[in-house]
This record gives sequence, structure tokens and C-alpha cells, in this order.
Amino acid sequence: MNAPTNSASTVTASGAPNPKRKKALTVLSIVVLLGLAYGGYNWYGSRHAEETDNAYVQGNVVQITPQVGGTVTAILADDTDFVKAGQPVVQLDPADAKVALDQAEANLAQAVRQVRTLYANNGSLSAQVTLRESDITKAQTEIARATDDLNRRQSLAGNGAVSKEELNHAKSQLTSAQNALAAAQAGVAAAREQLSSNQSLTDGTNVEGHPSVMAAAAKVREAYLALHRAALLAPVDGYVAKRTVQLGQRVAAGAPLMSIIPLNQLWVDANFKEVQLRNIRIGQPVTLTADLYGKKMEYKGTVAGLGAGTGAAFALLPAQNATGNWIKVVQRVPVRVALDAEQLAQNPLRVGLSMEATVDVTDQSGKSLADAPRSASSVQTEVYSVVETSANNEVKRVIAANLGRSSKTQTAQHAHAAVATTAQAH
Repeated sequence: MNAPTNSASTVTASGAPNPKRKKALTVLSIVVLLGLAYGGYNWYGSRHAEETDNAYVQGNVVQITPQVGGTVTAILADDTDFVKAGQPVVQLDPADAKVALDQAEANLAQAVRQVRTLYANNGSLSAQVTLRESDITKAQTEIARATDDLNRRQSLAGNGAVSKEELNHAKSQLTSAQNALAAAQAGVAAAREQLSSNQSLTDGTNVEGHPSVMAAAAKVREAYLALHRAALLAPVDGYVAKRTVQLGQRVAAGAPLMSIIPLNQLWVDANFKEVQLRNIRIGQPVTLTADLYGKKMEYKGTVAGLGAGTGAAFALLPAQNATGNWIKVVQRVPVRVALDAEQLAQNPLRVGLSMEATVDVTDQSGKSLADAPRSASSVQTEVYSVVETSANNEVKRVIAANLGRSSKTQTAQHAHAAVATTAQAH
């Protein structure tokens, strides 16, 4: 009786499914489905996105270099300090520049007074011309009187009423009058030449625009700029980095003293492989994450441009691919990504930080290379133009202090005098 029972139990066991096997098949099916889904997602996503972790934050590193040489007397900003545009950061000894400015201002004052003398001489020389012309009139009157006397005596000489001696005296008076007329005419010609010579130094300009004054004014501007360049100003708002200057150091023009980094003008250079550049276009949106903040903080950026060459092409020692031991290496091209200014202000970055960039390449309407410069650029400063304006104001002050009266009035008076002289000459 035991034999049939065992046979039935064996059949039952063999006909029923194995639970462990069923569970394994279920897990395997789920894994395969997940793998297919993940692969499909990656395949679909890779068609619409390019990503790289070879990306780094870049920015403008503004070097502070003196425009004139000198000895450092003060250091007004140190590493990690925030400075505003126009704020002094290094001070050089201004003593020599101050002496040069004083000398240049003295030369300008002297030039203004000398030019004023030229304009004043126009009036005196014009008066000389008028005086010499009156001598001509006087000489002509004398000639007319002497001629009448001579004619009258000659008419009376025939009947003996006038002696020969008296007649000769009348002739000599006429000759003297004629000589006086010739001398007066020569004097007028000389006076007019002197007036013309002096007017050639003043015609068509005023005191401020005279070449001598302009040359002296240029020296004042040069000395003024040299004096104020002894104070090195921050060109932009930013943070001080790489300070190398020391107190008492003698620095030459162009020597780097420190750097200022404006952290509000940062961008990202994402270095993509050659094969990843096929679909990247200017204007495509970019999602970035920084190791500094982690995956939770995503920056929104835009492709601003693609590099004109690979990194190896601009390396200090470019690869010599024509050699016999050549090995192909996949090259990378930097893609410049512009960052959102508001996000950058709320979550500041630093130059050189690592980033991960993902470019959405769905929109292919953009260009792969720029065909024109960007319409606006924030990389500019007005710090140095302020000093130039101050130099011009200093020149005007010195000229006004030595002018005595407005050059406009002087010019009008001299023009009137010139017209009067010309009218008298005619």
C-alpha cells in the first residue's frame, strides 16, 4: 500500500511549479525590463543632450600694473579683500611727479603770458602804422607848400624881385619835403611788415588754441596724469588675489602687483570631445552643477560660443603628430557657457572650480561658430577717463589764472583792430 502513495506524491511534486524558480524568473524579468528601459532612456536622452564633467569656471583676472615707476609707500588692499572700482589699492611716492607738475604749470603760465603779449603787440603795431601814415600826410602837405613857394619865387625871379639864393633855398625845402615823404613811406612799409609778421603768429586762433599754449598744456596733462597715476586704482569691482607687491618695493611700469577678480563676470569652459560637437550650437540651454554645492544646485546657462581650436593646439608644447610614434588621442574643444547673473549672485562661484555641464541639443537652429562680436560687453572701466577729465580741468585753471581776461573778448578786439588797420591801409 505504500508504493501507490509514494508514486502519487512524486507526481504531485513534479507537476507543481517551483516557487524559488518562479521568483528568480520574476526578478530576472524585472531586471531585463529595467535594463531595457534604462538603455532606451539613455539612448533617447543621448540624442538630445551632450554632457561632460571636464568643465571649469573661468573669469577675468584683472592685473594691477603701474603706469609709471616708483616706490611703494602704501598697500591699501590685501588678498580676499573686496574693492570697488576707482578705489586706491597701491600708492607710489608722488614727490617727483609733483615737482614735474609744478614745472609744467609754470611753463604753461609763461606761454600764456607770452601769447598775450603777441596779441597786445598787434594793437601797438597797428598804432605805429597809423602814426607812420600820418607822417606821409604831413610830408605831402610840406611838399605842396614847398612847391607853391618855389613856383611863386620862380615867377618873380625873372624881374629880379627874388634873389638867386632865395630861389635855391626854396628848391632845397622842396627836396627836403620829398625826402621826408620817402622816409615816411618807408616807415609805413616797415610798420606794416612788422604788423603782418606779428599777426601771422596770432591769426586764426585764440590764446587757448595757440600752438605754444597747446604744447605747454600737453606737458601739464602729462605731468598731471603721472602724478595721479602714482595712486593705483581698482579698474573693476572684485576680490583681490595674488598680491605680490611689498611696502618699500621699487616697481617699474608694467610690473604685476596684484590681481582683481570680478566674481560677477564668470563663465564656464566645458571641454567636449570631438564627437560631441556635432549637435552643439550657439544659444542652446545648458544645465550645470558644481562640486561646491552638489547636485541639488543647478545653474542655468547658455552656449555662448565654441572654441576656434582644441586645447592641444594652443598648448605651450603642441603635440607633434607627424612623428613616427604617433598615437591617436581624442581631442577636446572648449565650449563657452554663459551663466545666469541672478543665480551667480545668489550662489557665487570661484575661478577654477569643477563643473558638470549638460547641453540640450534639441534645438539645432543656432550656428556652430559666431559670425559677429557680441553686441554688448561688460568688460570695461571708466576709472581712467575720470583722471583725464581732471587733467583737462587743471589745464583750464592755469590758463584762466594767467589770461587776465577772456580770450574770446581779446580775439574780438584783435580782429577789430586788424580790420581797422586794413581799412586804413586801403
